[in-house]
Amino acid sequence: MPASISDIRLLLKVRSLPRTTDVRRVFITGGTGYLGSSLIPILLERGHRVRALVRPNSKGKVTVGCEVVSGDPLDANSYRNLIRPADTFIHLVGAPRPSPSKGEQFRVVDLVSAREAINVAAELGMQHFIYLSVAHPAPMMKSFIAVRTECEQMIHQQPLNATILRPWYVLGPGHRWPYALLPFYKVMEWLPFTRRGARRWGLVTLEQMVLALVEAVESPVQGVRVVEVPEIRAAHLNLAREVTRQSV
Repeated sequence: MPASISDIRLLLKVRSLPRTTDVRRVFITGGTGYLGSSLIPILLERGHRVRALVRPNSKGKVTVGCEVVSGDPLDANSYRNLIRPADTFIHLVGAPRPSPSKGEQFRVVDLVSAREAINVAAELGMQHFIYLSVAHPAPMMKSFIAVRTECEQMIHQQPLNATILRPWYVLGPGHRWPYALLPFYKVMEWLPFTRRGARRWGLVTLEQMVLALVEAVESPVQGVRVVEVPEIRAAHLNLAREVTRQSV
């Protein structure tokens, strides 16, 4: 179960939302990371079946109730036979705490893991592939954006139904320093010539990001859907509307 104050608050919010009747079988990579560790308990709370790919030494980090399988996310051959019967594949693997100094890690970890995940998802005919990208274009973090953009292109080249989410920075425990920039963002959103960029690079909370991922799971698409920052921020409203629509 969620342990932090942030996760408990998120769990309480999720319990106030209508519950879907469309249970998904979810396979997730990166389930022990910053986002994955908060997402898995919420998916389980919503009634979804979750199987997480982790390295052998990380099995104890996964939420109780989630099925755990071991494999190397940089080599699809190590987990190809572990994905089924999932219908939804969420890929969250990436270098922790991205910064301009991690250009090589982005190519060795982010790019390789995404390539393997995308290829095996297409090979197995997954109903829905969910990929965490980044807002772009942007005047900074160019190597990070270049890798994530390349991964998006791989998705478009495959016969995949996919949701691509593009946050800029996800605020949460241990990731709070950008709060000091909020007044700056407000000014940029107010000025007409900077408004568009400010909205694209806007900050989202961990709660908003997790709910956006849940919405993606519960709203599979045909083709490729791109979810930008304004939609991520509104995910809780979209989630409630979608569940209501399903129940009509």
